[in-house]
Amino acid sequence: MAGKLKLRFPVPSDISIAQEAELIPIAELARSIGIEDSELEPYGHYKAKVKLSILNRLADRKDGNYIVVTGINPTPLGEGKSTTTVGLAQALGAHLNKKVIACLRQPSQGPTFGIKGGAAGGGFSQVVPMEEMNLHLTGDIHAITAANNLLAAAIDTRMLHEATQSDQALFKRLCPPAKDGSRKFSPVMIRRLKKLGIEKTNPADLTPEEISAFSRLDIDPQAITWNRVVDINDRFLRGITVGQGKEEEKYARRTQFDISVASEIMAVLALSSDLRDMRDRLGAMVIGSSRKGVPVTADDLGVGGALTVLMKDTIMPNLLQTLEGTPVFVHAGPFANIAHGNSSIVADKIALKIVGEDGYVVTEAGFGADIGGEKFFDIKCRASGLKPNCAVIVATIRALKMHGGGPKVVAGTPLDPAYTDENLELLSKGIANLQHHITTLHKYGVSVVVAVNRFGSDTQNEIDMVISKSLEVGARAAVMCDHWAKGGQGASELGQAVIDACKSTDTLSFKYLYPLSLSIKEKIETIAKEIYGAVGVDYSPEAESKIALYTAQGFSGLPICMAKTQYSLSHDPELKGVPKGFVLPI
Repeated sequence: MAGKLKLRFPVPSDISIAQEAELIPIAELARSIGIEDSELEPYGHYKAKVKLSILNRLADRKDGNYIVVTGINPTPLGEGKSTTTVGLAQALGAHLNKKVIACLRQPSQGPTFGIKGGAAGGGFSQVVPMEEMNLHLTGDIHAITAANNLLAAAIDTRMLHEATQSDQALFKRLCPPAKDGSRKFSPVMIRRLKKLGIEKTNPADLTPEEISAFSRLDIDPQAITWNRVVDINDRFLRGITVGQGKEEEKYARRTQFDISVASEIMAVLALSSDLRDMRDRLGAMVIGSSRKGVPVTADDLGVGGALTVLMKDTIMPNLLQTLEGTPVFVHAGPFANIAHGNSSIVADKIALKIVGEDGYVVTEAGFGADIGGEKFFDIKCRASGLKPNCAVIVATIRALKMHGGGPKVVAGTPLDPAYTDENLELLSKGIANLQHHITTLHKYGVSVVVAVNRFGSDTQNEIDMVISKSLEVGARAAVMCDHWAKGGQGASELGQAVIDACKSTDTLSFKYLYPLSLSIKEKIETIAKEIYGAVGVDYSPEAESKIALYTAQGFSGLPICMAKTQYSLSHDPELKGVPKGFVLPI
């Protein structure tokens, strides 16, 4: 096993702690938790991918206890949700002797090289090797970037060819004759023909009208929703013009780059259950609409298979470890303020089987319970069929004081004394934000445990107030945690509270916030009122148009993924605490 933590005060820098850690060789760690050598693909000595075939071998084993870690609305500094997830896993595994696996998202290089920094935890509660996790890891995000941009290239190339080629020339390019002159449709082409209502399977049997319908997607340039991506913060790519070459300049158009983790391909990876499922989801991705309003997919462009080839290794979760030698899956990394903000379904499923009925899987949901938490329950759990036993909500006294009307918190600048001195008045006002989140989590039928992530300036009076006010609104437990400074030992009380909560929870009480049968507007309004606390919703003309379009295209039966600021329950990041009387603009 890994060596014991060499706790020190003051706590050294994250990188100093990470680099002096005694790591377990990844093959040894994998064997210790029951992963067979044939199920492991090592990437060096201390990281590896785990094959999905392990699910077949462990199919008859009962799942472990499933815990989601979420939080309150944070300050720009972050409130230590990843650190708490790691600290809790270290407590359960290294101090309470439970089988445990933590499941985290892979960090984006955007925040890593920005003010926020990496996402491997901090202090004496970290995932290691920390540099590997925060940088390239096993290349999953690079594969997503390549696949996303391949699809973007296919979109512009297809529009160029359709604008410059005849029906017959397009058909010849799409379905070229073999050496003997014969032609054959590929399976993806057969699916496109069926979508068009054409039942023929022999290219020679198509009429000129059918050839035209098959060959032309007629993509509306103004309706394209697919952008190129890069995994760094580059503000000068937020608006670009493509098509500046001599042969393309007649077809130039405005578009933009997004960050790689915002790609729909990242969301697909996180929600896929296996390689076949990922292939189907990739092919079904909608890149825009035709001029007639018909949705155009990656399979319509014929690139779903190519995307899957680029993504084939990414479906396997990445195995790493904590500073105290407990296993961690790091897999997928969608943001919660724009995407669904959770690590992968396959990582959670494999982890639940490995730990077994008496074990624990601690998975993290991005940002606050109003966005990452809501999407965990209503999107991820709905896709996976998994039911959580317990929700841990991370709070800091610093953030609660901000919600109570404290001075603005700005990353990179010293904190105002209101945050470093005892201030029970500010804290008592801001606790309403935490209480709101506890109450909304109860709507899903889960037990809630509050983890007060301690900072050095927090006083006992402040900690006691947060704990008592949490219990007043129905938290099953509320405990102070000092895992940043003390590792798993500092989260042992939290670990025991989670164990107790799981024992007392019946997962049959779990429920979603809304049924999929509701209309798009009804689902939006349910989230706005029940989770954010809005009194109503105001739809812009563009939103009205898109809702009508997506309903007509048959997408109204899907869950809703809201894009919203993480810094407030409302749409306005300046509205702290629990805003009242606001109307949510869409």
